[in-house]
Amino acid sequence: MKSKILLLLCLISGIHVSAQKKKITPKVMGKDEVIYHIFQRSFYDSNGDNHGDLNGIREKLGYLQNLGVTAILLTPLYDSPFYHNYFADDFKAIDPKYGTMQDYLALIRDLHKRGMKFYMDMETQYVTQGHDWWVDGVGDPQSKYSDYILYDDSAHTQPSTIIFDLKGLKGYDGVYKKITTVNLNSPKVQEYNYHLFKFWMDPNGDGRFEDGVDGFRLDHMMDNLDNKPALPHLFNTFWNPLFAKLRKVNPKISFVAEQANWATFGKDYLTPGGADRVFGFRLAMAIRSFDKSQLAKAADSTFQMVKNGKQQIVFIENHDMPRFSYGVKGDIARLKIGAALNLLLGGIPSIYYGQEIGMSGTNASLGATDANDIPNRSAFDWYKSGKGKGMAYWYKQKGPWKDKFETDKPNDGISLEEQADDPNSLWNFYREMLNLRKANPVLIGGAYKTLTNNNDQVFSFQRTENGKRIVIAVNLSERNQDVAIQFAGKETKLNQLHGIVKAAIVPPTKPGDPNTIKLNMAPNGIEVWGWE
Repeated sequence: MKSKILLLLCLISGIHVSAQKKKITPKVMGKDEVIYHIFQRSFYDSNGDNHGDLNGIREKLGYLQNLGVTAILLTPLYDSPFYHNYFADDFKAIDPKYGTMQDYLALIRDLHKRGMKFYMDMETQYVTQGHDWWVDGVGDPQSKYSDYILYDDSAHTQPSTIIFDLKGLKGYDGVYKKITTVNLNSPKVQEYNYHLFKFWMDPNGDGRFEDGVDGFRLDHMMDNLDNKPALPHLFNTFWNPLFAKLRKVNPKISFVAEQANWATFGKDYLTPGGADRVFGFRLAMAIRSFDKSQLAKAADSTFQMVKNGKQQIVFIENHDMPRFSYGVKGDIARLKIGAALNLLLGGIPSIYYGQEIGMSGTNASLGATDANDIPNRSAFDWYKSGKGKGMAYWYKQKGPWKDKFETDKPNDGISLEEQADDPNSLWNFYREMLNLRKANPVLIGGAYKTLTNNNDQVFSFQRTENGKRIVIAVNLSERNQDVAIQFAGKETKLNQLHGIVKAAIVPPTKPGDPNTIKLNMAPNGIEVWGWE
């Protein structure tokens, strides 16, 4: 989204790194989720207008289940002048390019019938110049919306800036649109948010939730919004009261906080902030580094915070980051390492659409524009040729940058059509890792621990639960590596769940010393063991 601290900082610098029925209870609960994060405008176009849409996602639910996905997270659906929909004109109106409310409800019901969950991305901290609060309130202190947004003057002619004193952004279409900050201190705004979130939880208001969201991703959630003096202590004054009221409506609702500062572990969001989950940004950056020390430190810190039912979302890509494949230059072995760590480390794994086929792209290629992140949000490549039904090439239709997108080259190996029948493809590796996870519950809910070994190029860890143990070793280098992995336990025989190298358990020479697993690992090797 365009409002988070790091993102807007990069924008400025030019770097830019939505009657009673039979109750349907989702089968997928808690720790066994696998989230698929979709930038829906670029996923699948069902009606031929080049925009990915809700019916397109519905058509592809079978694909997602075949992959191993159990939940989807969409970027905002509400009406907005911006292609990414993060700054709203109307929080209750679905962008017409995505479809209708009927299309939305059909998607939610289909998801729930399949035992899948749905998470809605929400950012109600800002509105655009087209929103009613702006249109009716600016210049009129007597407006019924007079305290809904922040102003810099008593005459209400100067709506306050957003982060870094920005007053708006130039859209992908080249048109500048004004944006302002919502007054989250206003009791009317707080009540509006309660009814808005409650609406999406239960659209028909019947007290059932088969047509509502299972949770919300809270974009750019902050205690002191953008460090504005007017909006301090929002965890106590806005977020926690909102969460408490919504949990009374549906105790199972989940709140996923996106920390504004990606350099933090997000601990404050889980305890004083009241959220159920946060995104493991530090862990994502560590995985992308291929540095054993960074990985161990980030994983230890990330999973130590998971207490009292709280959870971490573990990911390696999202809509604001350069694609993982871009960072590893499309190296299939490195892409598989990223997949294994994404899916086996712990927490709730999240896969960004196209990650499973190695789609590439980077921001910072189009200057300080709203189009800057489109290479990270390009059309899912369904076909070998890059052409065919459902391709969502909305960004190639208009705008000053429409001729600058060339990441979808034909016959480049980066398409579902090219990978689906290739047993060695990245797509099939994702399926293998997700099936491995599903077949071994310890990989879903098991406790994480970094395991000591004697090689700086090999990262090793274990997952344990109910007396069961799985050990994973990853060679982060492109050379063979000898390694001895220490573990405490009485197991004497390995059961190889994935990998190509035979390993042996060597008992300790002294009482009290740990056992070791010794082997020579292949370049970029991934080995997974359980115990019989």
